[in-house]
Formats: sequence, structure tokens, C-alpha cells
Amino acid sequence: MFKHQGNTRTLTHNLRLAVVLSFVAGLVNITGLLSLDILTTNVTGHFAFFVQKVSQLNFRGGLVFLTYVSSFLFGSFLSNLIMEFFRHNRKLNVYLVPILLEALLLMLIVIIGLNSGVQSFVISNLLLLSMGLQNSFVTKISNAVVRTTHLTGLFTDLGIELAQLLFEKDKVKRKEIQSTISLRISIISFFFIGGLVATILYINLNLGLVSLLLPSIILILSLIYDDQKFISKHTIIRF
Repeated sequence: MFKHQGNTRTLTHNLRLAVVLSFVAGLVNITGLLSLDILTTNVTGHFAFFVQKVSQLNFRGGLVFLTYVSSFLFGSFLSNLIMEFFRHNRKLNVYLVPILLEALLLMLIVIIGLNSGVQSFVISNLLLLSMGLQNSFVTKISNAVVRTTHLTGLFTDLGIELAQLLFEKDKVKRKEIQSTISLRISIISFFFIGGLVATILYINLNLGLVSLLLPSIILILSLIYDDQKFISKHTIIRF
């Protein structure tokens, strides 16, 4: 799921990646919305509010939304910077560091969220930073096939592919389109499920920001599972 890159990646690898990380993004998205009343997995709305504030000459308010956009951008930049730095080290999975960093960031948010003196502005920026990290390494590892933190592009691609499926006669191409459609639907579905789980944890179980421990744990367990499976597979091949 994380170790296979380029031509070695299969639909199964991308499906696993999509399921795990769209679920994580759904959890983060709703937890951020319920606790901070802002969306923390994409920046489209924040950029619109930035433009609105500037047009009203409310530069202080505009700066807040510009900071949100910048945090997401910096997360993406930092993630790719780390991957490029370790790219030539064949013994290290270049995606290990940004994934661990995202998990640690979510844990940090839980810790500082327990301190009532910490402003929601700080927590919001940290959540956007973590989602920028995730969006960057998911895009990189899947060659832009999988995106997990926002759904606008997914629904656009899904609409295009559903239309193509109505007219495509070639069986091989139809199968390719159907596989891509199943991938899109998986991402949307698990983003939705992640949101439902976050709502239950946040409201029904009254966990608040502590709910973010779940996506953090999922990321770490996914790394361990992926690493063990990769080692086992290559051990069998050698024997």
C-alpha cells in the first residue's frame, strides 16, 4: 500500500490506500467541523472567504483565512520536501516520515486541545497542516490517481467516467473504467463512514478532540501492517 511505487502499483494497492486514508480524512474533517466550526481537509472555502474579506477591506479577517490556506500549502510542501530528501535512500520507505508526522501532529492536537487556553486558530492550522501532508504523499504515491482529503475532483471524475461507461464498447477499456469508478466510490464511501464514526465519537461518546486519536492510531497501524506484509511477501519470494 505504501511501499509499492510507479509501475509496481496495482488497483488493490490504490484501493487499500484509498480506504484507509479517506476514512482518516473523513474522521478529521467532521471532528474539525464539530469542534472548530471550520472545514479542515480542503481550502476551497477558505480561499473564497479570504477573497470576500479582502473585498470588504477586512484585511485582518482575510489574514486568518490566508493563514488557513498557507498551512495546507505548507503541509503539502513539507511532505514532498521530506520525500525528495529521502528519495535516494533505497533502504527507507520515503512515505514513512510524512505519515508518522501526520500521526504525531494529530496526537499533538489532542494534547493541546485539552488545554482550554489554546486558541482554536492554532488547532485549525495544525489540522490543515496535517491534511496538506496527507494530500501530498497520497497524490505522490498513487501518481495522482488517489486523492483523499476533498471530494470535488472525485465527483467530477466519477461523473465523467460514468458517462464514458455508457458509450465505451471495448471490453478491456470498460473494465478499466469500472475499476476506476470502484476506486472513486470507495474513497467517497469511506470518507462518509469516517465522518459518521467521528460524529459518534465526538457527540455520542463525548470525546471531543480526543476523537483524533483514532485516525492517528489507524495511520501507525497501517504502516506496521504494510511493512510486515511487504517483508513477508519478499521473504516468501526469496525462499
